[in-house]
Amino acid sequence: MGLLLLLTSTLLSSYFHPGSVVNAQHMFTIRDISLSVEPSTDVTRGTNVTVRCQVTVSSSGQEALSREYTIFKDGSIVYTKTTSSSEDFLYLLPEARVSNSGKYKCKINIEGKQSTSDAKKLSVTGLSKPVLHLNKEVVTEGEELTARCMAPGETGSIFFYFYDNSKEVQEKRVNSNQAVAELRFSSIGNHKIHCAYTVLITPDSFKSEESNSVTVSVKEISITPVLEISPQYKIFEGDRLNIFCSVQTSQHSTENMLLYLSEGTSLLSSGTTKVNHSMVALAKAAGLMFECRMEMGHLVKTATKTLPVTELFSAPTLTMSPAEVFQREPMTLTCKSESFASERLQRKELTYTLYSLGNPLNSGDTGVFSGKALQHEFNYTCTARAKGIEKHSETLTVRPRVFVSAPKISVYDKAILGKPIQILCESDTGSLPINYTLWKGYHTEGTTRVQMPFQKALFTVSTSKPEELNKYMCEANNGREEGLLGARLTANVTVPLTHAMLSVLPALQDISEEGHLNLICSVQGTPPVTFKWYRVGDPQPLNATTSDNVYKDYEFPVISKAHSGKYYCEAFNHANNIVRSNEVTVEVRMAVWKKALIGGICLLIVTVLVLVFGLYFRSKRDAASFYDDKEGRVTNGMRDSMASLPADISNRSSYSIPATV
Repeated sequence: MGLLLLLTSTLLSSYFHPGSVVNAQHMFTIRDISLSVEPSTDVTRGTNVTVRCQVTVSSSGQEALSREYTIFKDGSIVYTKTTSSSEDFLYLLPEARVSNSGKYKCKINIEGKQSTSDAKKLSVTGLSKPVLHLNKEVVTEGEELTARCMAPGETGSIFFYFYDNSKEVQEKRVNSNQAVAELRFSSIGNHKIHCAYTVLITPDSFKSEESNSVTVSVKEISITPVLEISPQYKIFEGDRLNIFCSVQTSQHSTENMLLYLSEGTSLLSSGTTKVNHSMVALAKAAGLMFECRMEMGHLVKTATKTLPVTELFSAPTLTMSPAEVFQREPMTLTCKSESFASERLQRKELTYTLYSLGNPLNSGDTGVFSGKALQHEFNYTCTARAKGIEKHSETLTVRPRVFVSAPKISVYDKAILGKPIQILCESDTGSLPINYTLWKGYHTEGTTRVQMPFQKALFTVSTSKPEELNKYMCEANNGREEGLLGARLTANVTVPLTHAMLSVLPALQDISEEGHLNLICSVQGTPPVTFKWYRVGDPQPLNATTSDNVYKDYEFPVISKAHSGKYYCEAFNHANNIVRSNEVTVEVRMAVWKKALIGGICLLIVTVLVLVFGLYFRSKRDAASFYDDKEGRVTNGMRDSMASLPADISNRSSYSIPATV
């Protein structure tokens, strides 16, 4: 026994020795997660539904892992549970309801590692029939009853609707399966009450069938409002009306009763048992509408009457003559009621007043006012009065027209000879519309009517001579007897370029190396002119410049043989027509000093050659004379020798004498 204890102690001490290492790490991986709905994703109400979450996990040890499951419905958490079981996780929906419809997902969390399944949609169809209960089935007018509508077994967010004879009277939103509404009835008789509900599942909604119908009998309270008006017939404006509002009852108490007498939206009087009001009748298109209203608790009863009132006279209209008036010109305003009740009123009884603050007009005949128009717009109104009745006209705004000022004439854009030219006529001031007429001398070229603020009076003309533009004038008129004539047109006319010519200095035969060369380009037309010089074969210009003259030169300060070639120039002005000159062939000759040098050298060579040839011929001549002298001496010697030779030798036919000594 002691040995066993010793061995056990030794083993335990070695097992828990601080130097030993125990690998307690548990390796695992979540391989797959899926969600299924059983028995089906489409079920009817009352079915037991199971949402199954299946997870496949691979681990290195035998120890169970702690698994946290979370069930989501439409993105919201509906259930969470932690378990160490590796079995499928089940979320039960016993007797499923429509509110359980939605998209479900499952998420697992093992030691920080998470995985989520794909979503599956569950659709539950069928709603229970709503049940309606009323606390009373017989009530009096204005009495309140309680209606309770129930949706047995349903859950979620529910809208309940209460109906009175198929008309919806109340709506309640609750998070339970029943709702209570307080109902009141203003009309007597039988009322059929029922309810229905809608289950809201975003983004869809499901409506139930109608509930049972309950008949409510509404009994009348013997209280009746009475409305009396005097007089009742042939009422004209200005007549005095007396209106009475009261109630008629036989048995019911009038305690807590209130009466309200009103005309249209105006409250005329109020009281408890009887109210009255006196007023002057005024004509309205729909007549005067009076109401006697009784309120007692929740009970409301009304009596109404519409009283036609004949108009005593019509509202006046204010008109101006002439229809358009210029500043400071005479005008007449007329205020008049077109119709009146002749049986109650004579026209002479009507009086008119003009309201024109700051600009009083003179009063002439009845309703006629005259004066001068102001320099700015002004508002006028008038009032017609008779037998205490007063009616106002609509506001008349007089906007005096402004006479057009003398027009200005100018060229719109550019004036190019030979092309269409646009002439602009405009005035600084003047009320629209304005008629502009273009004159050329004593003849009209056309008329343009300007009606909009940004519209321009443009005329298109053509000219063959620059001085023709000075004959044009503008006339403007916006209502005068005669139009205003402006000054004559003064404008610069651009003459297109013609006759481009290129000339050179010095003369072509005098152009030589190390000299200068001026290419002079000249045209006919209107400056400023842009000149460009080119060498044939080179697309880029040698030079380009703009001049206020019709000619310009380009200078080569020092030229060489390399400057030989063909040259031309181009030019254009504001008319944008490009003209090209003739081509000039430039041949750069040799420099004078080079010619002199070459001439000197040639002369020197000729001189040397002459000297050489002279010496040569002289030496030849001296040699010939020498040979002649020597040959004579030899010949004479030979002759002497021959004489001394034998006879046979001297008689030979020939003897060869050496050519040289």
